Amino acid sequence: MNIRGSIPALVTPFRDGAVDFDALAAFIDWQVTEGSSGLVPCGTTGESPTLTHAEHYAVITRTVEVAAGRVPVIAGCGSNDTATAIAHMAHAEKAGADAALIVVPYYNKPSQAGLIAHFEALAAASTLPIIIYNIPGRSVADMTTETMAVLAQLPSVIGVKDATGNLARVSAQREACGADFVQLSGNDDMALGFNAMGGIGAISVTANVAPRLCAQFQAATLAGDFRTALAINDRLYPLHAALFSDASPGPTKYALARLGRMAGDVRLPIVAPSAASKAAVDAGLARAGLA
Repeated sequence: MNIRGSIPALVTPFRDGAVDFDALAAFIDWQVTEGSSGLVPCGTTGESPTLTHAEHYAVITRTVEVAAGRVPVIAGCGSNDTATAIAHMAHAEKAGADAALIVVPYYNKPSQAGLIAHFEALAAASTLPIIIYNIPGRSVADMTTETMAVLAQLPSVIGVKDATGNLARVSAQREACGADFVQLSGNDDMALGFNAMGGIGAISVTANVAPRLCAQFQAATLAGDFRTALAINDRLYPLHAALFSDASPGPTKYALARLGRMAGDVRLPIVAPSAASKAAVDAGLARAGLA
């Protein structure tokens, strides 16, 4: 399993209040053919908090089926309840996912000792490789580098999706966890610097909308061609910003609707993006040469 490059945090298409599995299948196939090197279903961008467990499991199963081994599937399995996360991992493993993305437990505000115990319990309950998702802006709890180094000793804990917004973490985690510990950016607008400091890819929101450009960008950084990567980054930066100009994934789904990939439907408490956000997305798509 080779986890690196441009990995979209997939949106979940909805139509008339239900998951649109036909649109999902077509979207996954497009992502793979456009060059995405992995897929993450049922993350935050996939509106996982609004999915029932049945929907969550069905989305992961369909993603694995459509991917058909062409790229790794990293299933979103995180929860602020350890037992629920274990259940999610059990399903993902049975469905054939290649790894699990596990967010630092949110709302509960566990201690660092609690974080270690949580991930140790998950590692003991499943053979799936685990990628830690550290996003203190959403979870409040921030996994320290020292805690991550402890967890990196577990054979199944293979890497991190880092959305701390602190590029120095890449070097610190590289030193603490080893050069082989997989570091993936969780911030599209920082992916250039992230890879320059030792990252090997991104779990990306923008890759939903611009999969080919994001794949080309990642390939350039991993080849050490930062001149080309910078030129692509300049094209993508307005789109990176626009996709977070209103509550995510509203702007991303608006962009995909404009591109004819799916309906723009979101689930409450997310609502459709504002007129200003839509205008920013329109401008970002134009700047990237997508519309």
